[in-house]
Amino acid sequence: MQTAILFGSSLGNTQFIAEKISKELPHADCLPVNDLLGSQLLKYDHLILGTSTWGIGNLQDDFELFVDLLLSLDMSQKTFALFGLGDQHTYPDTFCNGMGKLYQLLVDKGWNVVGKTSIEGYDFSESEAVIGEEFVGLALDEDNEPDLSDSRIRNWVKQLPF
Repeated sequence: MQTAILFGSSLGNTQFIAEKISKELPHADCLPVNDLLGSQLLKYDHLILGTSTWGIGNLQDDFELFVDLLLSLDMSQKTFALFGLGDQHTYPDTFCNGMGKLYQLLVDKGWNVVGKTSIEGYDFSESEAVIGEEFVGLALDEDNEPDLSDSRIRNWVKQLPF
């Protein structure tokens, strides 16, 4: 079973986190989404997708383009997990919305997404990445809580079924 950690990163934070996740999953390939081909994606059984949130809750630019490629493929037999970066203090009403938008695109296709995490310990007012009392993936705030990222990553990776 092959695993890929795929990220879009404008300022380097999402790449930094993707590389931290890859240290916890040393068998996984860690790749930026901006240079991927569909044939490359199809070889993976598990895909961990990471995006930051830009503007008023949008996906990172590279992911905007990557999503078109991803949705054009038959990924129905794949398992996805998501991680998202946001700033819960400056943008408390759109915290990790990019991850929420990505989640919605995947579930609308009927694809399997795993790796939800509790909202406990976060301080935001609203997020499209929340269902009930859980984030749809791993939510991180490198702007305000970088000291919590390592433990959140370790705990999240432990619960992934791959």
